[in-house]
Amino acid sequence: MQSATQARNTTQDYLDTHNEARSAVGVADIEWNNTLQAYAEDYANNRRGACDGSHSGGPYGENLYWAPTTSFTAIDAVNLWVDEKQYYDYSSNTCSKDCGHYTQVVWRDTTQVGCARGECDNGELLIICSYYPPGNYPGEWPY
Repeated sequence: MQSATQARNTTQDYLDTHNEARSAVGVADIEWNNTLQAYAEDYANNRRGACDGSHSGGPYGENLYWAPTTSFTAIDAVNLWVDEKQYYDYSSNTCSKDCGHYTQVVWRDTTQVGCARGECDNGELLIICSYYPPGNYPGEWPY
């Protein structure tokens, strides 16, 4: 039997939470990509000893979520990114605070996502979602 935390870390949890945010702004659903998931898993595994939320610098768009305990879920991570919507002003395409995680979630040209959840050696948690094509191009509106 899965624990409650494991049950809220499925591929469908990542997809549903992303697609709810995308639907709210009229953007098409995103699809799961196993290659992106494998990339995120590999990066999470490489960060086990230094769970600091550093980006991979790879070819994909990327959102990272760091938590001090492993009880946080996929839904928590994506909702945290989506909550940045409050800082995004569509009319000027600017952010009053950090909102790049949100704009990547809803980026209209992004069609695929793959995510992974990694537990670090110190007991902390890193959740990573990789996006293709990447978003957040300067001067372009996300939707």
